[in-house]
Amino acid sequence: MSNNNSNIDLITGDPKKAIRTLAWPMMVSMFLIMAYNLADSIWVAGLGSNALAALGFITPLFMVVIGLGNGIGAGANSLIARSIGAKDKKTADNAAVHAIIFTIIISIIAPIVLLPFLENILLLMGAGQATQAGLDYGYIVFGFVFVILFSSVASAILRSEGDVKRAMNAMAITAILNIIIDPIFIYTLNMGMAGAAIATILSALIACIVLAYWIWVKKDTYLSLSLRSFKFKWIIMKDILKVAIPSTAENFVMSILGLIMNAMLVIAGGTVAVAVYTAAMRILQMFMIPMMGLGTAVLTVAGAAYGSHNYNKLKTGFSYTIILGILISLLFAGIMFIFAPHIASIFTYTSTSAALTGQITEALRYLAFFLIVLPVGIVPSMVFQGVGRGLTSLIITVFRSLIFESIFAYLFGLVFGWGVVGMYIGVVFGCGLGCVLAYIWSKIFLNTYKKDMIKKYGNVEN
Repeated sequence: MSNNNSNIDLITGDPKKAIRTLAWPMMVSMFLIMAYNLADSIWVAGLGSNALAALGFITPLFMVVIGLGNGIGAGANSLIARSIGAKDKKTADNAAVHAIIFTIIISIIAPIVLLPFLENILLLMGAGQATQAGLDYGYIVFGFVFVILFSSVASAILRSEGDVKRAMNAMAITAILNIIIDPIFIYTLNMGMAGAAIATILSALIACIVLAYWIWVKKDTYLSLSLRSFKFKWIIMKDILKVAIPSTAENFVMSILGLIMNAMLVIAGGTVAVAVYTAAMRILQMFMIPMMGLGTAVLTVAGAAYGSHNYNKLKTGFSYTIILGILISLLFAGIMFIFAPHIASIFTYTSTSAALTGQITEALRYLAFFLIVLPVGIVPSMVFQGVGRGLTSLIITVFRSLIFESIFAYLFGLVFGWGVVGMYIGVVFGCGLGCVLAYIWSKIFLNTYKKDMIKKYGNVEN
């Protein structure tokens, strides 16, 4: 219990220390998750451009599923962190159980809704010759969606109480196992795309088993997730959903952006352009990991600060994370730009995919600038989620991605006739505008909150 208490002291103490401490295990976790997603792409690339394109068409749909887990996890994380900040453990326990039960319900409903329409969806997306490969992968991944959602939500619950290292360990086991067994199922067992999907599900299942052991067998978490802690309260469910629904919708927005980009890329360069963009985005997501780790850390810290009505800690966490994020992003953008040809070669190790090297290199160099502006947009969104304002975070994402990025990609790529390169430039330009909007909105919120604190308590540290 002393370790649990130290975790609570961490998230309610110095926000700078908390963000540094919470962020790095999250970065490692996300790096490993992205690594095995990248491994999927690398091994699948060996099957040819149709298989890699199929992964590109499945990815937006898969992101919706991932978004469900991340959304429920973000909603639970926000409420639990705010409850811990307010020293209300009973509500924190109850919120965690609500999140698990909701995850089980969603895991039953999602496959029933999605699987019957999967083939038609892929055809509407323009998958063409890649449709069957997409079905081979999608039927398995979406059919066993519970293991993906549960591991995401349970990890978020651990992070909400500051226990990021064990969440990291569970993800490490998953990622390493997936990287090892992927080629076995794809090539040794000659299962192709279906083998890649089976490897992903089996790996996630291991994480579920480990997390369930810690929570319900070993029972050494700060939060108690027993049925005795559960008493259905609509106000708790509403509070979780207030962040979960917009957070899930944000991933849905990103999936729509993916669909739009794929459609425009098919027009500009065929399925090969989709394959190139899919590979480049997988790599870009790897380089975004430090920023996403910082964002997840500031969500917890912001929630605890807001729950304890401490404006100074909230503002410090916000400003510190943006500055740290920009510095890290500049470094990683430089690495991505300079070593783009070497990174691209990872995806072009067979004769069927060698021709993509130059195009992936070009995509990476343009998208490197995306990394530089990202912190100014990601941190405000995560802070808004942390304080329970999920709708605001969603609106920011809609403007940044669905409106600005897609519109400018269309203008530069198709209207101005700049082709695929114009789409890359449009995505970067649109992201920059969206990030500026997010920063201005968050500063207005913080100033308003400060005035409210002074009016209510006479100071900014209650």
